[in-house]
Amino acid sequence: MSVRSLTAARTRESVAAYAFLSPNLLLLGLFVFVPLAGTVVLSLQRTDGFGSGTFVGAANYVRLIADPLFWRSAVNTVLFTVLVTPLSMGIGLAAAVLLNSALPARPVLRSAVILPMAISGVATALMGLLIFDENSGLINLLFRSLGLPGVSWQSGGAAAFASVVLVTLWWRVGFNMLIYLAALQGVSPDVYEAGRLDGANTWQLFRFLTVPLVGPASFFLLIMNVIYSFQVFDLVFVMTGGGPENATSVLVTYAYDNGFVTRDQGYAAALGLVLLLIMLIFTAVQWRLSRTRDEVG
Repeated sequence: MSVRSLTAARTRESVAAYAFLSPNLLLLGLFVFVPLAGTVVLSLQRTDGFGSGTFVGAANYVRLIADPLFWRSAVNTVLFTVLVTPLSMGIGLAAAVLLNSALPARPVLRSAVILPMAISGVATALMGLLIFDENSGLINLLFRSLGLPGVSWQSGGAAAFASVVLVTLWWRVGFNMLIYLAALQGVSPDVYEAGRLDGANTWQLFRFLTVPLVGPASFFLLIMNVIYSFQVFDLVFVMTGGGPENATSVLVTYAYDNGFVTRDQGYAAALGLVLLLIMLIFTAVQWRLSRTRDEVG
C-alpha cells in the first residue's frame, strides 16, 4: 500500500471516529461546558438572576473566606464524607464477602441489599422521615411506648446529622456491595484454595487476599463515594433542610439557599465552582496515588 493510500485510509478512519463521537461531544459541550462557562461568568457578578448583573470580579470568592456559614457547611460536608465513605465501603465489602459465599436464599438477600438503589433520593429521604421524624417517626413512637424519651431528630444538631448519615448508609451500601461483589466474582477460587493450603485463616485470607484483589474496585468506590458525599443535597434538604441552626447544612444546600432563597446567584455560582475545584483536586490526587502504587507494584 502506497503512502497516499495509507494516509487516505487513516483520514477516513478519523472522519468516521469523529462522526461517531460528534453527538456525544455536542451534548457534552451543550450541557456541560457551556453551562460551566456561564457559571464562571456568573460567579464574577453580583446578581439576583433577573436582568443584567454587576461585575464584581473576585469579590464573591473573597467573601467566601470570611463567611462563617460557608466554613460551617464545609466542615459538615467533610464530616459527612469522612463518616459515610468508609462506613458504606466497609459495610458494602462485608456484605459482598458474605453474599459471595454459599448462603441459603442468597439471591433474595442480595436483592434486599440492592433494593434501595432503585429508590430516588427524595423518596429515600421521605422514608427516612417515617423512621426518624421527631413527632411521628417509628423510632420515637417505639421509645415512647416503652416509656423512654424520644430523640430530637430534627431539633437536635447531632441527632439530625446522625439521622442523615444513617439513611445515607442504608441507601448507599447496596451500590458498594454490588461493585465489590462483581470484583469478588472475578477472583479465581484457586487463589483462596492456595491460601488455605499455606495455612491462612479466614481473617488472613480477607486481609491479604480479598482486600488487595478488590483494590481497583475500592479506588473506584472511593472516588464515587467522596463525589456523592460532597454533592449530597436531596437527603439533607428533605430530612432537615440544613437545620437546626445549620447543624446539617452542607455545601450544596448552602449554595441552593444563596441561589434560590436569598437570590444571591453570583455567590451561589462561586460556591459551586469551589466545590467543583475541590472534587477535581481530590480526583487528581487519588488518580496520581493510584498510578504511583501501580508503578511501584
